[in-house]
Amino acid sequence: MTKAELVDRVARATGLTKRASLQAVNAFVDTVAGALARNDKVTLVGFGTFDVATRKARKARNPRTGQIINVPSKKVPRFRAGTELKKKVR
Repeated sequence: MTKAELVDRVARATGLTKRASLQAVNAFVDTVAGALARNDKVTLVGFGTFDVATRKARKARNPRTGQIINVPSKKVPRFRAGTELKKKVR
């Protein structure tokens, strides 16, 4: 599903206009992204949890040259599905 399709479905489900639905979807995405940027966790009971994980620094091999390179640690966004979402997907 694309963002445009999501906006269409939100508009149909809520009776909002597509413009208002787009604003709602954008506000949700911006709010979650802002919370993750502050290293906060966002929990939607029954749906899942968005949080930030830290990947450790490691050594890797460039497959083209075979040279070993150092990959620095970094923070990455993570989503863990909640129980209700897992039940609906089965």
